[in-house]
Amino acid sequence: MAHESLQRQTEVKGSSDRAFGLVFGAFFLLIALWPLLAARPPRWWAVAASAAFLLVAWLAPALLKPLNRLWLQLGLLLHRITSPVILGILFFVFFAPMGLVMRLFGKDLLRLRIDRQASSYWIERRPPGPPPESLSNQF
Repeated sequence: MAHESLQRQTEVKGSSDRAFGLVFGAFFLLIALWPLLAARPPRWWAVAASAAFLLVAWLAPALLKPLNRLWLQLGLLLHRITSPVILGILFFVFFAPMGLVMRLFGKDLLRLRIDRQASSYWIERRPPGPPPESLSNQF
């Protein structure tokens, strides 16, 4: 049995249709106006897309429901793909080589190595912690 079940069915609530339309309208407006920073003409197709999204979001947000659900499904699919890939890359690029190098140099930072001659694995604290009396009435 795996540590984490990937088959669980949790309900993911997406954004409202109006918020979806407003965000996409603002996004296309940003794309439309970006060339103005370089003294070039705006992207008129993005102005039209922005106006369409903003108008529909304001007047009839229910029309955006299919696009909103499709966008949510795309996000969930990307989440299921990218999270394991990124975590795998992190593990195999950083943690595994670091562990191998530490093992080559004989480092045992967690003190997991078994010492048959040790009478105890207790680690003395230096300097000693607070006196035991200070822990009696914590609240």
